[in-house]
Amino acid sequence: SKGDKKELRCSLECKYLNSDDYKDLLWTTLSEFPGLLVTLWAIDRLGRRKTMALCFLIFSLCIIPLYGCVGRASMTVLIFIARAFIAGGFQAAYVYTPEVYPTATRALGLGTSSGMARVGALITPFVAQVMLESSVYLALSVYCCCCLFAAVASCALPIETTGRGLQESN
Repeated sequence: SKGDKKELRCSLECKYLNSDDYKDLLWTTLSEFPGLLVTLWAIDRLGRRKTMALCFLIFSLCIIPLYGCVGRASMTVLIFIARAFIAGGFQAAYVYTPEVYPTATRALGLGTSSGMARVGALITPFVAQVMLESSVYLALSVYCCCCLFAAVASCALPIETTGRGLQESN
């Protein structure tokens, strides 16, 4: 009979977004523009390595308060700042990479960096969605620890390229 039929439900628990969700998404997405402007200002004043380290460190510092229970407005502001600085850190790395390698190895260096960025883009949905379902703290820890490691690694880079032109090879 018709009454005995069970309706199938999606187990992913997808939720409809409301207007506040869209506004928050818009704000956090637009944060990349000021992040790029801050990076543009800082990269020639502080240097490439310090700019990358600072961007990764500020991202991590914005993630730490999310371990506590913060309100929606505070969370949006923290994510706005975090996303601005992670975009800035990526762009600083993108400027730094071709300045370090000579022409002969520049394509390999940029290709390797681009490939690793794609691996990160592949892993991010699992951390941001799947891992988040099991533990918010674990997901936040992955992002925070990776960026703290990136900040330390940026400081440990052997060559500062500020004011240095691209190397040409014969």
